[in-house]
Amino acid sequence: MAEKMNESKRSHVGFGSTYLRGGASDASTGINTVLGGQVWTVKPDKDAAAKNPCIWMQAGVVSFKSCNNFYDCTSCKYDQGMQLQVEKGKQMSWQAAMRKKSDLHRLCRHSLTNRIASRMCAYDYQCAHCDFDQFFEDVWSPVTGGHACEVGYVRGVAVPYDHYFHQGHTWARIESGGEIRVGLDDFAAKVLGRADAMELPLIGASLDQSRPGCGLKRQAHEAEVLSPVGGIVTAVNGNLWKNPGMTGESPYEDGWLFMLHTPNVKKSMTTLMDTTESMKWVAGELSCLERMIEEVAGPLAADGGFLTNDIFGALPALGWENLTKRFLRS
Repeated sequence: MAEKMNESKRSHVGFGSTYLRGGASDASTGINTVLGGQVWTVKPDKDAAAKNPCIWMQAGVVSFKSCNNFYDCTSCKYDQGMQLQVEKGKQMSWQAAMRKKSDLHRLCRHSLTNRIASRMCAYDYQCAHCDFDQFFEDVWSPVTGGHACEVGYVRGVAVPYDHYFHQGHTWARIESGGEIRVGLDDFAAKVLGRADAMELPLIGASLDQSRPGCGLKRQAHEAEVLSPVGGIVTAVNGNLWKNPGMTGESPYEDGWLFMLHTPNVKKSMTTLMDTTESMKWVAGELSCLERMIEEVAGPLAADGGFLTNDIFGALPALGWENLTKRFLRS
């Protein structure tokens, strides 16, 4: 499964780019990288499109630049360097470039970077004075679940490609501005079934990685859910108080749990499993679950079949504590 996933994703690396394959001595121009044991020279084509376009490119100031700082311009070294050149009079700002465009092409910076639908700028790119900009960054973006860009499946278990996974079956996704959204994964939701209640952390609380971040209740049973990364809680999904079952119905979208701010986003992600690792890991977790099921219900089909919803509800003999201790690691 992981191999097929890699093949399908291979064509999406570097949209509109030219690839030259060879040895180390052959790489002379472009960006040198190593993929599959080979040295590749990646040279952006003239009409290449960045997956996460930098606002300086979208404004037409530079020809090609992809954002690598999660649209957190305030801490972006590239943005700081460009602003310094602007102050020295050696570079046009992206705001000035946008002001030269016709009214119909003066898009909001969030539209330029593909985070919202087309919206015109009403404040002449004075973002600090824009009510919508503040609303988007502080209110709308944190509480909107969003959606997974691409999703793979391991025998019925959904594994999004843009998420990072913790061994306690929680996931982390980097959002605009470097905030980290956290949730319970599809495997845990299917194994434990529909939750009756969720205990969410308080905003401002400090959470440690691999320590309890929130709680899940089902009838008389409770379980602690580990936080995949450490940080300060900046938002919680209040909709779960009214409809806790969303954690299972939409685990990667509306069923998210809370948002965190961590001082080093990239370092935090290195401790989690990426797409390739998570696909193999989920396959191993499924094999473990099958062995547990066979101990209480007898042999399964040769191929194991697909994981259905509410395993615990169908086979309570598996034991709530056994399942949560093994899979949630709590």
